[in-house]
Amino acid sequence: MVDVLRLSEAIQGGFLEFAIDPAVHAHLFSPYALFVDRPALEAMGRVAAAVFEVAGNSGYSQWVLQWTPDIATHDPGSVGGVLGLDFHLTVDGPRLIEINTNPGGLLLNALLLDVVRSCAPATWVTWTTAAQARDAAVSAWLEDARQQSGRKSSRLAIVDSAPREQFLYPEFELYANAFRDHGVDSVIRAPEDLSLGQNGLEDAHARIDAVYNRLTDFALEDASHTDLRQAYLAGEVALTPHPRAHALFADKRNLAVLGNPALLGGFGVDAGSAALLAQVIPPTLQLVPGNRDALWAARKDYFFKPAAGFGSRGSYRGDKLTRRTWESMASATYIAQAFAAPSARIVHGGQSLKADVRCFASEAGVLLFAARLYQGQTTNMRTLGGGFAAVLTTPLIGE
Repeated sequence: MVDVLRLSEAIQGGFLEFAIDPAVHAHLFSPYALFVDRPALEAMGRVAAAVFEVAGNSGYSQWVLQWTPDIATHDPGSVGGVLGLDFHLTVDGPRLIEINTNPGGLLLNALLLDVVRSCAPATWVTWTTAAQARDAAVSAWLEDARQQSGRKSSRLAIVDSAPREQFLYPEFELYANAFRDHGVDSVIRAPEDLSLGQNGLEDAHARIDAVYNRLTDFALEDASHTDLRQAYLAGEVALTPHPRAHALFADKRNLAVLGNPALLGGFGVDAGSAALLAQVIPPTLQLVPGNRDALWAARKDYFFKPAAGFGSRGSYRGDKLTRRTWESMASATYIAQAFAAPSARIVHGGQSLKADVRCFASEAGVLLFAARLYQGQTTNMRTLGGGFAAVLTTPLIGE
């Protein structure tokens, strides 16, 4: 078992401004690891590579951009940094449930790696080390910003609404320190702290030339994001991830396209990549007036998610849906995804926890695998014994 207390103490010792609140973060980390064989993880890595490949296809981008906000048509010149691809493990292999463009937990899960290595069985290993994962993550975000601006960032802001109130605020501190270690002055700011002037995007102290974006207003439509939006469109700031990345990767309607090999083949996507995606993405379709009655009748076989949702908000297992909730969903854009049950992790005392695996990946490849253990309808950080969990796998031949 992972010594969560030791881990929390290590995190607190590394922060200059913030200490983990045991009342808030009691279930941030699980004391248990998830054991996944290497071929399954390697398959997830191939899926991530295929997703990046398809996103670079002009036919695909033109197709999915038809239902996105206008700001997504602005191409800043980069792919968008790091993705979080969430998988359920089934007897038939991994199943890709969704894709996220501002995935939380990467650096927090990196901290788990060194701790779990000290207590893991000798026949199980981590995919990478904490130092390697941390360096790869920061390098991926900085490279994405460099591709947009053509130069190395000198001052970067980690931006989210009311950042200190965010559940994953500890990770903001980890990122700020990591960016500084890479020679980039880094601050944590709310969007209201930023203004666009003659010198570009600034806070109260100096100019900001890059933003690591943790906002969930993916199209920057809120009035408080106006200056950030204008600076991004004017090329005054490198924004990573950016609205175009969300439109190409994370809008859940895209899963119906990514999982359609005939459609991808028409775009000229490699047949092998198209077949792989069709295999791992559960059948997905958009909920529209013409199929509502049929999907209501078959709801037990589906999971329903808002197209632009995040963090499981507004998502429902079909067998838990009430007619009242179903009717309220008609006013929003939803997708229906064939239900792929999460795997189970049996822990001490016989308790069963659900598990999913998040593959953090950039164009360069996989950065880190992490798990989330939970009970309930969707992932959460409120389950006793649940939370972020380290992934242990079988060694490479010769390790």
